[in-house]
Amino acid sequence: MDSNPSILSHVSIGTNDFERAIAFYDQVLPTLGCKRLMEHPGAIAYGKQYPEFWVQTPIDRRPASVGNGTHIGFIAPSKDAVYAFHQAALAAGGVDEGAPGGRTEYGEPYYGCFVRDPDGHKVEAAYWDEQLDRNLT
Repeated sequence: MDSNPSILSHVSIGTNDFERAIAFYDQVLPTLGCKRLMEHPGAIAYGKQYPEFWVQTPIDRRPASVGNGTHIGFIAPSKDAVYAFHQAALAAGGVDEGAPGGRTEYGEPYYGCFVRDPDGHKVEAAYWDEQLDRNLT
């Protein structure tokens, strides 16, 4: 059995303003323990151990666009990290799409927030309280 609980290798999003996008994610992702791990012309990868989240100018050189109904959810290590992510995102030019808190539709263990980055991508920080999760099963 595979010991890696993840189902994704990485996610990439496009930007029409590379420097603005990098400034945003350089400020926001450290609140979740992420850092820049790789850089290429027009692309930067963030992660904890390996490049999991890429921000880049589109390779086909056409304008980047936002997927309606698409969002990226980052794992937060605590409720405090969710709050810090939300505050950092707003300070870096993001737009609030849902303040930190529980969401009954996701179950009692969930605590998270949603923001739009400067390109309009919807991003989330989510903390799952494992103790509450064990109590529900």
